Amino acid sequence: MCRHLAYLGPAATLRSVIIDPPHGLYRQAWAPRRQRHGTVNADGFGVGWYAPGDPDPVRYRRAEPIWGDESFADVARVTRSSAVLGAIRCATAGAALGPASVAPFASSRWLFSHNGVVDGWPSSVTGLAATLPTAAMLGLEARVDSALLWALVRHRLDLGLAPADALADTVRALRASARSDSARKPGGSRRSIQVKGSRSFHLR
Repeated sequence: MCRHLAYLGPAATLRSVIIDPPHGLYRQAWAPRRQRHGTVNADGFGVGWYAPGDPDPVRYRRAEPIWGDESFADVARVTRSSAVLGAIRCATAGAALGPASVAPFASSRWLFSHNGVVDGWPSSVTGLAATLPTAAMLGLEARVDSALLWALVRHRLDLGLAPADALADTVRALRASARSDSARKPGGSRRSIQVKGSRSFHLR
């Protein structure tokens, strides 16, 4: 299970938000408290933030542990923002690795982060993925469940739904897909799609 942080408030350095707090996101990478699954979050990290006067976010993502990136501490020390979204990753078995798989995901002015796992990935969501335009599928940043969830949310945003409605409608579509998948199983066997421990954040 990954760990995530969202900050909205007076402009602050990334260091003061992510590194300096005694049990901040930085420390949670190797010493998480109250984490039920996994002992470290060493499969990459990402931070997204908004610079003054620019509506589109900046992202800094790496496939290595946050403590192993010597440059991030320097970047974090001098970078200030009033809106920050960060994530440290503990990858699900079978999920793609690399910086493209690390949250936050982005499109235009949006940042998106998801914590959890879609059960039965990827076969459990093939029908739901087919509802997306071809361009959206080809544009997935990575072959991970979070990237697909972001594509589903982004598609609804493009259709004109408000952010909260886009998130809620995506969850409803996942549940409907789970029910449909269960009904197709012979002998009444059940297969569910759950976004375990899910938290999604959208800034601006």
